Amino acid sequence: MSGFRLADGGRIDRRTKRNFIFDGKARWGYAGDSLASALLAQGQMLFGRSFKYHRPRGILGAGVEEPNALVTVDRGPGRVTPNLRAPSVAIHDGLKARSQNRFPTLKTDLIAVNNVFSAFFPAGFYNKTFMWPRAAWEKVYEPIIRRLAGLGDSPTTRDPDHYDATYAHCETLVVGAGPAGIAAALEAAASGGRVILIDEQEEIGGGALSDPVQWAWLAEASAKLAAMDNVTVLPRTTAIGHYHQNFVVAAQRLTDHLTVDEAEGPREKLWRIRAGEVILAMGAIERPLVFEGNDVPGVMLASAAKTFALRYGVSVGRKLVVMAVHDSGWRDALALHKAGVNIAAIVDLRRDVSSELIEGAREARIACYQGYAVTSVSGGQAVKGVTIALAGVGKGQHLDCDAVLMAGGWTPTVHLWSHAKGSLRWDEAWGAFLPNKTHENLRCVGACAGAWDFGKGLSGGLLPAPKPLHESKAFVDFQNDVKARDIGLAVQEGFRSIEHIKRYTTNGMATDQGKTSNLNGLQIASGVLHRPVTEIGLTTFRPPYTPQSFGAILGHHKEALFQPLRKTVIDDWAAEHGAVYENVAQWRRARYFPQGSEDMDAAVARECRTVRSAVGVFDASTLGKIEVVGPDAAEFLNRMYTNPWKSLEPGRCRYGLLLGEHGFIIDDGVSARLAPDRFHLTTTTGGAARVLNMMEDFLQTEWSDLDVWLTSTTEQWAVIAVQGPKARRVIASLVEGIDLSPEAFPHMSVREGQICGVPTRLFRVSFTGELGFEVNVPAEHGRMVWEAIWAEGQKHGAVPYGTETMHVLRAEKGFIIVGQDTDGTVTPDDAGLGWAVGKKKPDFVGKRSLARPDIVAPGRKQLVGLLTDDPQAVLEEGAQIVADPNQPVPMTMLGHVTSSYHSATLGRSIAMALVAGGRDRMGDTLHVPMPGGVISAKVVAPMFYDAEGSRLNG
Repeated sequence: MSGFRLADGGRIDRRTKRNFIFDGKARWGYAGDSLASALLAQGQMLFGRSFKYHRPRGILGAGVEEPNALVTVDRGPGRVTPNLRAPSVAIHDGLKARSQNRFPTLKTDLIAVNNVFSAFFPAGFYNKTFMWPRAAWEKVYEPIIRRLAGLGDSPTTRDPDHYDATYAHCETLVVGAGPAGIAAALEAAASGGRVILIDEQEEIGGGALSDPVQWAWLAEASAKLAAMDNVTVLPRTTAIGHYHQNFVVAAQRLTDHLTVDEAEGPREKLWRIRAGEVILAMGAIERPLVFEGNDVPGVMLASAAKTFALRYGVSVGRKLVVMAVHDSGWRDALALHKAGVNIAAIVDLRRDVSSELIEGAREARIACYQGYAVTSVSGGQAVKGVTIALAGVGKGQHLDCDAVLMAGGWTPTVHLWSHAKGSLRWDEAWGAFLPNKTHENLRCVGACAGAWDFGKGLSGGLLPAPKPLHESKAFVDFQNDVKARDIGLAVQEGFRSIEHIKRYTTNGMATDQGKTSNLNGLQIASGVLHRPVTEIGLTTFRPPYTPQSFGAILGHHKEALFQPLRKTVIDDWAAEHGAVYENVAQWRRARYFPQGSEDMDAAVARECRTVRSAVGVFDASTLGKIEVVGPDAAEFLNRMYTNPWKSLEPGRCRYGLLLGEHGFIIDDGVSARLAPDRFHLTTTTGGAARVLNMMEDFLQTEWSDLDVWLTSTTEQWAVIAVQGPKARRVIASLVEGIDLSPEAFPHMSVREGQICGVPTRLFRVSFTGELGFEVNVPAEHGRMVWEAIWAEGQKHGAVPYGTETMHVLRAEKGFIIVGQDTDGTVTPDDAGLGWAVGKKKPDFVGKRSLARPDIVAPGRKQLVGLLTDDPQAVLEEGAQIVADPNQPVPMTMLGHVTSSYHSATLGRSIAMALVAGGRDRMGDTLHVPMPGGVISAKVVAPMFYDAEGSRLNG
């Protein structure tokens, strides 16, 4: 043995060396090594620091269950990935990895002083210790805690890699390519159907990779699979979620194991797989044991030590002690001995152990201590020995060793089963939850189903000890520093459900997700509560069980493709005229048009004044538009909207208010009846798709008897809003076939004709309170018509205006914006729109909910106006409102500011707000506490300009 590398054995390629860097030092390994095995081979026992106490941590497991050895891999600028598990990182030439959560170095971590004061940091300490003074939390406590605790650092530069995504369909999907999974895939493939076999390791084989006896079979089975045209094998692929109807999402790592120069194509690929049948063969995870000092580097799972020896040719120590409560620990010890690893002793709490195993140990000259338990481990950054005692409480006996292997039994990997709503049953014999029933075409095989040949054992992970529970430092969750006594403390604090205990202690949280800790924590809680495990519950498995990169999840959806930017046909004109943009839903919209050195406030003030005094032109093309056609179109809209539509005459428009079934406002818009069987609906910019989907849902599932067609026409029509006293004069010379006189074309009307020689649907509507027209023309003619209107508008002093000016103008009139002045809990009456609800209509969507007791109860938040005592003080949108600014914290909040602007027209600030019992508070003075002081404001009606509506006719 050279160092800790065994003289022979393993699946590594000893002819090919790989050079890499760890924590700034040059290291090497062989092709086929993981980062963990290569470092262990060179005697590296210290791999990381724990989350809270910064205690030294070594390798615990040999796969994704590893909670301690989290590293950051640096593959070059922008290619920095934190929180990777060292056993799952394949080494390659030039690999750069570093340990995490330490300062300044892994060996000398100054923040380990936390461990000295660990008695002051028990479970839930942050809920009690840092409560007072309250103001210190944000400025003092939280920043310090965030700096001292944590795992890897988030990347700070843009990721240059690209990621792929695909869809796949198959008759059978097998998750897990161990012996059981391979056998299931071969059986399914023999029927001729499409089979996909996925496994998260570098090569398929699962547990067989650590069993040389099975390598010949594995090679033969792998060759059979490769020769089958109907089989797709995906190594380095992790199934991260199982969803309805056997829809499985998996992330495949394509080039992470290669140098940047060698890596071609995408870094990762996201597979979205729909399968007729899903077979889960994900195996089981060995459980650690809970005893004093079980977190010292060099204490690890017996199965992990076996993997490192037989798969990678690495001994994890020179003198090992096995602490077992399960037969598998004995078998692993014998396998290690056969591979040339020195096993000094096997300690087993059980007295009743198979004679075959005992005889095997004696033949190997391994000392056996039956009925004993490890009570402590000596050593700080590496194991130096253990103390064992009869039944864990007798006289202590010291054993020299440099590694301790734990064999605490096995936990089936059932997270995907649970994702699919499969139920679990507690099996007392195995001391684990096993798959029970499922609604999907889904089954488990192998160890995942509890069909294992690991032998027998005890089901409890907590070993007896001479110290009482509250004095021991026996760890349950190695990553989050959760001790057995923390579980006891949570119970003492009154927590009874394992979900609550989990959140109080953080057991099984973060990147680990309880792979090695959940079941031990559950059984300890069961013991402290003196209640069966089944009464305490089971934590919820949520995807992803194993952490995945954001890049894999996003796939192509990043940068320009993250959210496709939609532009109107007038967008280029706006850019040419200096528009400043903002994103609204998926649209890029001109926010304002500055002139010279104007800032936004100056530009908006100028635009507002011009619209009020002359005329402004606004690109409203982003409004959602839906064509509703058919003999039953009016009946359909009558059922969808709150107000009546059957009586609306062709050529007229109506403001429509759309509710959800809960009775709350979800959208609004002005729509027109073009003919008895045709309507042109408009929606909010952000609500177009949502409204269309909702209408289609009702049409297809509730009212399929109605003869109606719905067509999205948002992109078909360019919409140009011409608003202001001179609006009629601007378009008069351009319009043909439409009488624009107020008598022939009143407010809230629609006419069809031509403008600039192209067809138009001309609406006489206003979102500013001024005389207004909305010119709808086919999108391909949009810019031409806009330029013609703009040229004519120049004769009348027109300005282009953007969304910010539109917001101010509509707020002056008290017009709401859904999603800004509503928050998903606002009814028509709350918004002052009770007039838009048809009192005589027998039904419409949301009608029944409007009669709910909580909807009609007094004290609901209602939309009101606010005028600040200081006319130049502009309230912040979202700011909370109180009645008494001197009341003690936490104050009673009455509501919040929804819209707030400075009105150039009125020469002062205006605001709208949702306030509890708002209409009953008219004339009252309320207060808005802000960091710079309290701002007082008077409650008024939410209409600040031209309440009579006299300006609508110009």
